[in-house]
Amino acid sequence: MKPPPFEYYAPSTLDEALRLLRDLGPDARPLAGGQSLVPMMNFRLVRPRYVIDLNRIPNFGYVRLNSDVLQIGAMTRHREVEHSEVIKNQWPLLAEVMKHVAHVQIRSRGTIGGSLSHADPSAELPAAIAALEGTLILRSHSGTRRLRPHEYFMGALTTAAEPDELLVEIQLPTLPAGTSAAFDELSRRRGDFAIVGVATVVKCNAVAEITFARLTFTGVGEKYFRAHDAEEYLVGRKATSSVIAEAARMATSTLDPPSDIHASSNYRRQTAEVVAERVMARAIGQQGVMV
Repeated sequence: MKPPPFEYYAPSTLDEALRLLRDLGPDARPLAGGQSLVPMMNFRLVRPRYVIDLNRIPNFGYVRLNSDVLQIGAMTRHREVEHSEVIKNQWPLLAEVMKHVAHVQIRSRGTIGGSLSHADPSAELPAAIAALEGTLILRSHSGTRRLRPHEYFMGALTTAAEPDELLVEIQLPTLPAGTSAAFDELSRRRGDFAIVGVATVVKCNAVAEITFARLTFTGVGEKYFRAHDAEEYLVGRKATSSVIAEAARMATSTLDPPSDIHASSNYRRQTAEVVAERVMARAIGQQGVMV
């Protein structure tokens, strides 16, 4: 199918793009990598009157370390994030998650900002950014806002960004020294959206006590889910298989995932528990302290 008619704009500066978003109003859509927007337009799921192409704006895609904060420009391609040595060394969870995002061809064109703005409930990146306690930087012609993941992601394909705002940067704080991380998912085929995905970041001390834990899920609701109760349960306990199993059970016991043609709600919930236990064990195993 072909998209309905639209007017096309290709601003050469961020300020120009923000001005266009302000002036054209809610009928305008920004175009980043186009891996989600263009198919949706072709299927007539969205019908923007105006498309604002961000690809000609210079210096809008970057990965840089600023003091103890990682800054990623919204137009940074998935493949650049996946292969960044800085990210591999200091934020390995993000590099690992990127390998599960779609296929190489899509990652070569798709952008981190576009994926986060699309906010698919089965996407891997929102859960990863939440596990890393990132900050999402939004700009409009009138100012800048900084939102945490729980403030930014509102529901399926819905964020807190106003029609005249753009997600311009993702910031990740430095993790505590000695942390390890892991991600895994169940999908129908490699590259498909996750039926269930789980990300974790943990740290243990010399006597195998868990001192730091984050656990997030994708594919289990209208947006990512962070298991705060399970995180609190883990901290201060020995890294044993029974503790990990109980944390996985606790994290998933209240989940009510959707049912669809790929999986029932009950299957998703049971799978989430299995994947969570597996991911936590693998992350802790990297530290060699499993009791």
